[in-house]
Amino acid sequence: MFYDPRINDHGLPHDPFKSCVAPRPIGWISSVAQDGTVNLAPYSFFNAVADNPPMVMFVASGNDIYGLKHTLSNIESTGDFVCNIGTWALRHQLNKTSTPVSADINEMDYAKLNAIPSKNVSSPRIKESPIHLECEYDQTLDLPFNGEGRNSVCFGRVVGIHISEEILSDGLIDMEKFRPIARLGYHQYTVVEKVFEMIRPTIEDV
Repeated sequence: MFYDPRINDHGLPHDPFKSCVAPRPIGWISSVAQDGTVNLAPYSFFNAVADNPPMVMFVASGNDIYGLKHTLSNIESTGDFVCNIGTWALRHQLNKTSTPVSADINEMDYAKLNAIPSKNVSSPRIKESPIHLECEYDQTLDLPFNGEGRNSVCFGRVVGIHISEEILSDGLIDMEKFRPIARLGYHQYTVVEKVFEMIRPTIEDV
């Protein structure tokens, strides 16, 4: 099949675009408003985009029922955030924090998660998550948007990394212990349960 996404003439029950680019890691972004209220929300348009220096990005698209995405407005006003990584064990709490709630609601409390201080930024971390990336806000890139609100790529520079000893094996992050979850299309997710290795070839191998 072929369809033109500009006119969405796919003829399918749901737009398949998000299932074409999958799986996508989930950035579970914690931030804090200027009045101190903690915000926590998952973003599936998320990834690491550089490693020297380490940088991450996530996309906040559109408005929720309470207006501009709280995460983006918090970060742009206070200058930092934390990317907590969601796992199979935390899947229900992660999903609960996707609920659109008013800005005065602390989603960590709402999902019965425990906030702990960060080392280099003001935004708190999720104690239960095995990996946290503390980030200083770098910039926002506003993309075209076929709707109301903003379609914004938020970039952060990683200034602190926390890794639980429980997911390390021989000094490496053990993905089968870590078990991060990722977004597919529709209402579908996946979890890392099987890992294989491929060594990058050298020119002599060609």
